[in-house]
Amino acid sequence: MAVTDEAIEKIKGMIVSGALRPGDRLPKESELAADLGLSRNSLREAVRALSLIRILDVRQGDGTYVTSLDPQLLLEALSFVVDFHRDDTVLEFLAVRRILEPAATAMAATRIDEARLDALAAQLDALGAAPSVEELVASDLEFHRGIVQSSGNSVLCSLLDGLSGPTTRARVWRGLTQEDAVSRTLHEHRAILAALRDGDTEAARSWATVHIASVEQWLRSTL
Repeated sequence: MAVTDEAIEKIKGMIVSGALRPGDRLPKESELAADLGLSRNSLREAVRALSLIRILDVRQGDGTYVTSLDPQLLLEALSFVVDFHRDDTVLEFLAVRRILEPAATAMAATRIDEARLDALAAQLDALGAAPSVEELVASDLEFHRGIVQSSGNSVLCSLLDGLSGPTTRARVWRGLTQEDAVSRTLHEHRAILAALRDGDTEAARSWATVHIASVEQWLRSTL
């Protein structure tokens, strides 16, 4: 095992065991290196790596702290990785979204409140019957984010937020090239919203699946 990897594992072990808790300040570099049997160089590299993935927070002039370890914070690293996707993996991202988003939408059906439902309805009304593709895609992202946030599961919300990026270009492409894409999307959004208003878990799940699968099916046929 490379010395930096060993250092990362040792710090991780301290956090997992509870020796270091969220918000705790790490001991001084010299002390921690001696306690863990590491060189100060390898410890420094490990701290740098763990700060990049939001495990540690290096505060200049103050020290290094364990972050809150909140799932939303930790999953920010996923967005960074996802940004480097290749075009030939978009279908795979859509497939994952088709698994997760209907589940989140079904969860939201029993938890979403009237204020959120009214906000989603107002958002759809503001689009009108013939929005531009760019307006529709931007609204689509906000529409689904609002629903997923109502699922009550912050991990699921963060995962889906990170996965939405790679599919944005595909959705714009579909809107520009498929004749009824805009009207179909609006219809599906209205159907999802109606199911949520009814508190109908299975209808919400089904319409969300149809909505994502239609993009996936179109993309598969064009590649």
